[in-house]
Amino acid sequence: MSNTTHDFPVTGDNGARDFSARDIGVIVVSYASARTLESCLVRLLSARDVARVIVVDNASPDDSADLVQRMALREPRLTLVRNDENRGFAAACNQGATAVSQPWIAFVNPDAYVERDTLSRLVAHATARAGAGLLGVELVDEAGTVDLASRRADPSLRDQLSGLGRRENLFLGADPALKLQPVDAVSGALMLLPTGLYAHLDGMDEGYRLHAEDLDLCRRVREAGYEVVVANDLRVTHVRGVSSRRRPAWVEWQKHRGLWRYFKKFEANDTPSWLTPVLWCGLWSHFAVAAARARWRTRR
Repeated sequence: MSNTTHDFPVTGDNGARDFSARDIGVIVVSYASARTLESCLVRLLSARDVARVIVVDNASPDDSADLVQRMALREPRLTLVRNDENRGFAAACNQGATAVSQPWIAFVNPDAYVERDTLSRLVAHATARAGAGLLGVELVDEAGTVDLASRRADPSLRDQLSGLGRRENLFLGADPALKLQPVDAVSGALMLLPTGLYAHLDGMDEGYRLHAEDLDLCRRVREAGYEVVVANDLRVTHVRGVSSRRRPAWVEWQKHRGLWRYFKKFEANDTPSWLTPVLWCGLWSHFAVAAARARWRTRR
């Protein structure tokens, strides 16, 4: 376990670090999320220690933003930010984070349903474990099936393409002996970290449009000397892909684009120069297959 201690929680009146400061600011980025958004927000606003919820709507074509606006009229802790265009997930997260003054910041997808104590228990885990920088939970679908992306290894484009796109080696199983399990990365559907650490890292890399920005953030948290951990004792239902179903081929393009950016940042320097164009061709050949498969699934 890392020996790094938190440098980022707010200070109390005496100037000392105040680990009793438990207030959480939550960022929800929405796009065409009306089917699940209200349920998500009702749960967040009922959750312990949630002091503020900011919804950044990326120009949704449905009534997501109007739904939030109506809720905000009744709930002063809820704020809506309307974008005139889809700025992408990372940029919208950073946009919302600028308004967070709470010591803890959580990013929650609009199709993730927290329990009343999920986020407060994550904060308790974080403050009790020296060196815990970013925390996630075990995600399950509506049938209770565990999402393997809850616990991930760093992706390697070389390994993925040599395995013909198979991703099994990216997923780490749960260690039942550990309440808090160190991993390389958690799912971006729910992440919690000190607000000061997020600011110290300059937030998410806005060069990612959709997908891989969570992997990037987790890696930079670890490079800063902190742990990324999953709370194995906390489960959150994640409906998954509510907005992604509208444009499956576009989503696949963003996934592959994100993987290429991640490769360029973290893997390219250790890759032989002759291999880089081979990987580029392999990646976009895989995209053509994945996009065709995604279109076929939506038409079934």
